[in-house]
Amino acid sequence: MMINTIMDRLSRREYVLIAEAGVNYYDIATDLGISNMEAAKLMVKKAKEAGIHAVKFQTYKAETLAAKDSPSYWDRSEEATASQYELFKKFDAFGEPEYRELATYCEEIGIEFLSTPFDVESADYLEELMNIYKISSSDLSNLPFIEYMAKKGKPVMLSVGASNLDEIERAVQTIRAYNDQPLILLHCVLEYPTPYEHANLNKIVTLKEQFPDAIIGYSDHTKPLPGADVQKTACSLGGIVLEKHYTLNKTLKGNDHYHAMDPDDAREILEGVAFIQKIRGSYDLACLDSEAAARKNARRSLVTAKAVPAGTVITEEMLTFKRPASGISPSEMQNVVGKTAAADLAEDTILQWDMLK
Repeated sequence: MMINTIMDRLSRREYVLIAEAGVNYYDIATDLGISNMEAAKLMVKKAKEAGIHAVKFQTYKAETLAAKDSPSYWDRSEEATASQYELFKKFDAFGEPEYRELATYCEEIGIEFLSTPFDVESADYLEELMNIYKISSSDLSNLPFIEYMAKKGKPVMLSVGASNLDEIERAVQTIRAYNDQPLILLHCVLEYPTPYEHANLNKIVTLKEQFPDAIIGYSDHTKPLPGADVQKTACSLGGIVLEKHYTLNKTLKGNDHYHAMDPDDAREILEGVAFIQKIRGSYDLACLDSEAAARKNARRSLVTAKAVPAGTVITEEMLTFKRPASGISPSEMQNVVGKTAAADLAEDTILQWDMLK
């Protein structure tokens, strides 16, 4: 049985971090002088050691993904390739056997495997290798392909970058026409890298309002910051799933290294989010158990302002209120006034109900 960490954690409303390895392992292989498969497995191993919950790849062939005349849309100072087709062609050597090997390796070391399919063939052979279908923002308007994957009957994770509400609604309606499994919508900005002022994290709140039955997350393309402020903010706004590009060397040129997290960044994100969730606590409007002693000692009781002989009818002028809250609460003032002292009460006596009749 395949590891199902993502949905298991989400069923308990626990945070999920997905490392988007994509095709970064090609550059890492060249950098380290190892094979592509060795580099991909090394990325998986380092992700597991960092506490990441799942590793996601991208499965495509350049010929089925982009026309030869397909212009770039990324920062050319970071990735110089001018054509999408040319870029994808550099990184499409893996096919079904390689992804099966990666899925098996992920299972062996205990981390969930995912890969985004970009054509029908990969959608078919990935079906038995993963628990969730990830649909790229670039396919949000590709309703026939969305329908094809929705009919597989697995949970769906859909990035909604560069889209308007009506387009998201149509994609969701298409999924829901064939699929009643959990749906994860990821806020996303298709700008590589995303300037911090363009992150628009408040869209997470709007997605929660517009799609209350979906799980909301964030597919992040900002450059990592010390302190993980972007990711912690996304979590605080309700983005319980984070997908972020992942590398072992952020200094490598091109592809997705320049806005990716490395294992140390991942640890910082997980630690930061854990702290944010710790301090957010419960939504209940109730006294905490840890506040009980302070509640008892810092609140006040009704106290006699002067000596009150037995049989005296209590008036408001005979009372004041002082700490601690071990006696009758000041909120009961009107129920105390008019009662009679059952015995002599010295000045500064903390009133108890059995002192009155």
